[in-house]
Amino acid sequence: MGRIVGTVLLIVVVVFGLAWAFGLVNLNQTREAKLPSVSVEGGQMPKFNADVAKVDVGTKNETVDVPTVGTTRKNVEVPTVEVQKPAQ
Repeated sequence: MGRIVGTVLLIVVVVFGLAWAFGLVNLNQTREAKLPSVSVEGGQMPKFNADVAKVDVGTKNETVDVPTVGTTRKNVEVPTVEVQKPAQ
């Protein structure tokens, strides 16, 4: 059950994100955000030592098989979609 709800929620978020990316949704901020007042005293940041691997990146010449692909032009009927974006 939880997996289904998670999948549906993910689909809704992706669809909303795509709609927003393509300009189908227009969001306008109507009120400014305000951070709460916070007081902090004391404390200490942690310290770390890290040993990491050395990575060398480079290039070399190598002979490889490269496929060739041919294309042709055909006149075909394709679907069309008209979208009216919300007013700015």
